[in-house]
Amino acid sequence: MTTVHFNPGSDSGVNGNVAKMEDAKVEIDDGKEETCAAENVQYNSIQSVFGMILIIVDIVLMIVDLSLPAKSRDVGDALEAVSLVISFFFLIDVLLRVYVEGFKVYFSSKLNIMDAGVVVVTLVVTMIYTFTDLSGVHLIPRVVSFLRFLRIIILVRVFRLAAQKKELEKVTRRMVSENKRRYQKDGFDLDLTYVTGRCSMQRKTPHTLKRSLKMPPLKKFLDAKHDGHYKVYNLCSEKGYDPQYFHYRVERVFIDDHNVPSLEDMLKYTASVRDWMSADPKNIIAIHCKGGKGRTGTMVCTWLIDSDQFENAQDSLQYFGERRTDKSRSSKFQGVETPSQSRYVGYYEIMKTSFNRQLPPSKSLRIKSIRIHSIAGVGKGDGSDLKVKIIVRKELVFQCVCAKTENCTVFPDVGNNAAVISLQDGPVVDGDVKVMFESSAGLPKGYEDVPFYFWFNTSFIEDNKLFLPREELDNPHKPKTWDLYKTDFGVTMLFTEP
Repeated sequence: MTTVHFNPGSDSGVNGNVAKMEDAKVEIDDGKEETCAAENVQYNSIQSVFGMILIIVDIVLMIVDLSLPAKSRDVGDALEAVSLVISFFFLIDVLLRVYVEGFKVYFSSKLNIMDAGVVVVTLVVTMIYTFTDLSGVHLIPRVVSFLRFLRIIILVRVFRLAAQKKELEKVTRRMVSENKRRYQKDGFDLDLTYVTGRCSMQRKTPHTLKRSLKMPPLKKFLDAKHDGHYKVYNLCSEKGYDPQYFHYRVERVFIDDHNVPSLEDMLKYTASVRDWMSADPKNIIAIHCKGGKGRTGTMVCTWLIDSDQFENAQDSLQYFGERRTDKSRSSKFQGVETPSQSRYVGYYEIMKTSFNRQLPPSKSLRIKSIRIHSIAGVGKGDGSDLKVKIIVRKELVFQCVCAKTENCTVFPDVGNNAAVISLQDGPVVDGDVKVMFESSAGLPKGYEDVPFYFWFNTSFIEDNKLFLPREELDNPHKPKTWDLYKTDFGVTMLFTEP
């Protein structure tokens, strides 16, 4: 179990029904076995027995191979090609294990060192045997026999692969999960994390649509751990499943990947969670999307704020990332990283503290212009290659093409390294707004298949102006793009009253 400190609140705090706890201390199941010594002994015993069998098989195959007459060239070429493919396959197998387990952990085992050595040696030998003509080496027949013997080892490893099927499945799962925390306990190996004692989240949508005859691992886990006391929240707009598998305790919040929930949906979701949590102290929620970071993190952090476990958005986002990241594997942060999603967690904080969990007053604004800062080197460097799309309630309400002066005019501001896109009859917007930028100059695309985009809500616009620096724009926020988007890159939107 992992002990986590947070301040203030508790998992069961709902609308003040439970007193806040200063420096609350909550035990959270981190999904790690206390000890796995017995399992290791059993595995090593099986591996030793299997190793002896392989030695016997190896000797038998060597004798048979050496007793056969010379093979035709066509048959020999085919065998060598197959051997080379198998050699590379096992090299990849070893590299994946090193990647997943870590260099030091993997090579701390003598068996792994021996295995890696066999793989590398047999690969080198196979390449020599395949690409070098050894048929004329009559003076050193022992070398040829030795090489033929080593080639047999590769085929023997095929049997080892079959014996390690489950291990390879685990490696694959861990590779896909990267360093996201997994639940590996009591016979389970799930990409699942307990964020608090009463909130868990899984990375992927449960596979129930096309595998109805097989109990989904998540259902098995929830029924075993929280029978009758769990409710699942599916945040994927792109994929649903039969709610009967979770006893019809499933609610959907339709959020597109790499995008944000509407403020209305956030309020409906938190109201639903409060009702469920207050119904029974044993009740828990299980939240998932596709990747288990963006959409899931947004809604988990929203609930952490709503339930008084955190007072501000930044602390809740940091906490979620800490719980989602397995630092024993790497330091890559696995929290909410899309700026618009983090912005909407901040919006919810304001709705809770300033508007008593109600929508803020509606505000309609007309978009007048868009100023792009530090534009040198971005596309053509003057904004003429850009195309702007403005979307409200998933409907395209405005579009302008700068190169054609279609619905807009571009004014380069060379002295300030900026460009101003002045909209002609800019749209009147209200509520949640998405602004997307495309480019005809080959700018690299990221999420949403565009160079950059962002979400905002008009109710939170002050003084008819919105400025978003590079780190608050979706896609340019990633450090790998910073050779293109410089430190001062940003977007300013100016509004007027409708």
